[in-house]
Amino acid sequence: MEGSVYTGNAGEDAPLDRGWILGHFKDIGDPRHTQAVEVKWGIHPRGDERLEWVRGEERTALLVLISGRFRVEFTGRSIVLEKQGDYVVWGHGVDHSWFAEEESVLLTVRWPSVPGYAVAQE
Repeated sequence: MEGSVYTGNAGEDAPLDRGWILGHFKDIGDPRHTQAVEVKWGIHPRGDERLEWVRGEERTALLVLISGRFRVEFTGRSIVLEKQGDYVVWGHGVDHSWFAEEESVLLTVRWPSVPGYAVAQE
């Protein structure tokens, strides 16, 4: 990192912060620190799932499938992303969870970047 420029590789940087490469959780002074938006490069093995539903969502989210097959669960509805470029967007108040039907790579963008949604690691 030099000044306000950062260059990296999403696949290499993502495991350092549970997949998140941009957001409030990066150190202040790091060009990847922002409270405006969060970006995640998610690599999910087949069978990976969110351990708890997100309830009372305060953010808007965009989830784009890069590869694999990935299911996003909403109350009363499931969306399956199966073709590269398939995406889903949801907003405030939309409870959700997810499940990787196949090994999947996804790009997630959420805004704003706010703390309090991480599931405790076991």
